[in-house]
Amino acid sequence: MLSKNMISVSVTALVFSISAYAAQPEGYPADYQKLVDGAVKEGKVVIYSTTDVKAAEPLIKGFEEQYPGIKVEYNDMNSTELYNRYISEQAAGGVSGDVIWSSSMDTGLKLASDYAKQYASPELAQLPKWAVWKEKAYGTTYEPVVFIYNKRLIPQSDVPDSHAALAKLIASQPEKFKSKVTTYDIQKSALGFMLAAQDAKQDADYFAHLADIGKGGLTVQSSTGTMMERVSSGENLIGFNILGSYAESRAKNDDSMGIVYPKDYTLVLSRVSFISDTASNENAAKLWLDYVLSEKGQSILANQVDIPSIRSDIEGDNDINGLTKSLGNGLKPIPVDESLLEYLQPNQRLEFIKRWRTATNK
Repeated sequence: MLSKNMISVSVTALVFSISAYAAQPEGYPADYQKLVDGAVKEGKVVIYSTTDVKAAEPLIKGFEEQYPGIKVEYNDMNSTELYNRYISEQAAGGVSGDVIWSSSMDTGLKLASDYAKQYASPELAQLPKWAVWKEKAYGTTYEPVVFIYNKRLIPQSDVPDSHAALAKLIASQPEKFKSKVTTYDIQKSALGFMLAAQDAKQDADYFAHLADIGKGGLTVQSSTGTMMERVSSGENLIGFNILGSYAESRAKNDDSMGIVYPKDYTLVLSRVSFISDTASNENAAKLWLDYVLSEKGQSILANQVDIPSIRSDIEGDNDINGLTKSLGNGLKPIPVDESLLEYLQPNQRLEFIKRWRTATNK
């Protein structure tokens, strides 16, 4: 039978052995190895994310291969569920996620403003300044927001190339588009609300255009996947405020899926991530964030997951530089800053939803 001292020595040796393999990335600060060793001792990192686990699998695999001995406990949920769950756990003082990674930039920043740990990632210099808030919240992706349409049922001559053209098309053929246009339910989807609020900032005629779109009767959903499925099947004909990364991935194997990057403006979303100030696995959380922002992690997102990179040094065209070359100045990145919080003020939020409902008859 092993004595307690022998067991202790064995465990220490095992941790040392794993740490030897889990070395710090090249070019990182000399003391980063202490962070790696601390993360190996923690043994895991808990992620709360709106990116579904299937899409995140290559990133998780790459992280666990780079840092053997650190397991990723990945929890995917919709944006509203993530926000409510995290808030409830913080209020209760219980165990929660170590890292938050949300496509709903406004609620993600709201959580970060209340609960994020400040951390200067070694990857800071590789990120646009608009994508970093107080070294607490980080934009991690560069995802245009698009229209989708059914290529079998919408003639190419009718395909709208702007928000105004979308409104004009539907208003001119309300019977054809009756209950055939889909977008997010802005009360059930935090992401949907954020995108609608950003549209209103970009488009001086937003509510007039929305009223024209509403003449066909909107069908609202809480997930991108459902909207894409309905457009692909022909149950709906057009969808707007769709994440282009998901649409492009779907279109590779779906001949029915057409995609439009509106030329008047194309919003660009960046999934917001931060480390919780109550993280149980703080070292591993820092490793995960750095990995997601690193050239290796961003290459996985861009070239394996079809989520465009926020960096400009990624092989291929699925990064900031590549998208800017192909889509030009119409791209409007949503900054990770306090401007995101404007419509989260209770009175402004309720007033916006009321105007949205009135315009769309929903």
